[in-house]
Amino acid sequence: MPKFDVNCSILFTDLPLLERPAAAKAAGFDGVEFWWPFGTDPTPGDKEIDAFVGAIADAGVQLAGLNFIDLIPAGRGLVSVPSAVTTFRDNIEVAVGIAERTGCKALNALYGNRIEGEDPAKQDELALENLRLAAQAASRIGATVLLEALNSPESPDYPVVSAEHAVRVIDAAGEPNIKFLCDLYHLSRMGEDLHQVINTYASRIGHVQIADNPGRGRPGTGDLDFTALFESLSAAGYDGWIGLEYKDADLDWSWIK
Repeated sequence: MPKFDVNCSILFTDLPLLERPAAAKAAGFDGVEFWWPFGTDPTPGDKEIDAFVGAIADAGVQLAGLNFIDLIPAGRGLVSVPSAVTTFRDNIEVAVGIAERTGCKALNALYGNRIEGEDPAKQDELALENLRLAAQAASRIGATVLLEALNSPESPDYPVVSAEHAVRVIDAAGEPNIKFLCDLYHLSRMGEDLHQVINTYASRIGHVQIADNPGRGRPGTGDLDFTALFESLSAAGYDGWIGLEYKDADLDWSWIK
């Protein structure tokens, strides 16, 4: 049986954010993950951080993944955004601090959009600098920084839209604790052979997220064969968390056998 966690930034959204870890636990899950939970604030105060950490501890769940601040611009990250250098770098220590307190070992650093008027090559240079800084900070607590490939139909200004490109960036950054966030939904939207991606990059995968395609709904609402995909992940040696990052207003878990 795969080890599933619930992304509480896209599921249980009818509840206040701090009530979602307990709801996930009540639904039978031992892990949760979140996009950056403090809106556009890269350095929330102790009170806000304590409340978030406390909600996870009180629920008795593991924080399996946390994004660095990702809501500027347009929810696609800050790693390559020149105007956000200070914001992202200030956020690194805060996110790593939360990870240390919660035992979280996976921090997602979304690459960021191409910015009109900015040289793409300079954005890529900045991204490598920021990924290295984030990875070096995360290494102090034994954590991994993740780089995710998105899909171009939904994120037309996000340049990293294939597994190969994501791994190429990771190699260029050169830090051993940067891994590939293998989001099967985004890769499917880009027409990638998901089994081939898993087999080719198994040793590079640090986290997996799922949603069915088309529609980004729960498994069984689209065309993907998740039984076969989970078998491929297992055969490739992946035994980490699989994040449920899909839309499901009904919170129907019956697809989990």
